Amino acid sequence: MRKVHLTPWWWAAAGVAALIVVATAVPLSPLAWAAGLAYLVVSSLLVSLGLRRRRATRFGSANGVTATRSVLVGVATALVVESFSGEAATVLLVAIVAVALALDGVDGYVARRTGSVSELGARFDMEVDAYLLLVLSVYDARFVGWWVLSIGLMRYAFVAAAWLLPFLGRTLPYRYWRKVVTAVCGVALTLVAAQLLPPVANLLVAAAALALLVESFGRDVIWLVRMNRAGTDLVSSEKASTRDESR
Repeated sequence: MRKVHLTPWWWAAAGVAALIVVATAVPLSPLAWAAGLAYLVVSSLLVSLGLRRRRATRFGSANGVTATRSVLVGVATALVVESFSGEAATVLLVAIVAVALALDGVDGYVARRTGSVSELGARFDMEVDAYLLLVLSVYDARFVGWWVLSIGLMRYAFVAAAWLLPFLGRTLPYRYWRKVVTAVCGVALTLVAAQLLPPVANLLVAAAALALLVESFGRDVIWLVRMNRAGTDLVSSEKASTRDESR
């Protein structure tokens, strides 16, 4: 079992090797190295802890695909940070992100085919998606404005809101549309990063992605509020019934 918990660190080592290879083509500053390594270490640590808590006996091929995507996101993080002080390796960044996005649908397919669907795997996949959107948003801010960061920060704002309003942390019913919206946002932000469209088109693409994300999160928030109200009403009615019976 201990070997399973150590498995994510092999992917972290692969990420370091990938950074070394990329650095031969695009020199990375100490800050870029620090950003890429920090992501690899933190993500591997969290997955390792998740495996330990769930007493997992195997890592699984689906998690392996997600971990590969995570390695690519770590490299993309370093390239984005480097772009603010050094060379903006747009072609390399877009190529890496395109592979990460292409693999997004593979891990779920593999999990279903191998019967290894798990809560940890789904959460791992979701967090990698969320962080990739944040990294792309940071890179695209120079092209369409800092408002695009709202795309990358929305997931984290939702988590922060759940700390203040615990009912927002309730488990949501599965909805395939969330995955579609995440994929569309990733493609849209990658298209903006590639700078293949006129500035106005980039703005429209980013705005459309934000609108989709707001709709998706808004639908979930509405459902959570309704469930919370339903639960509150049920508790209130039970208390009223108890008081009536005690009279």
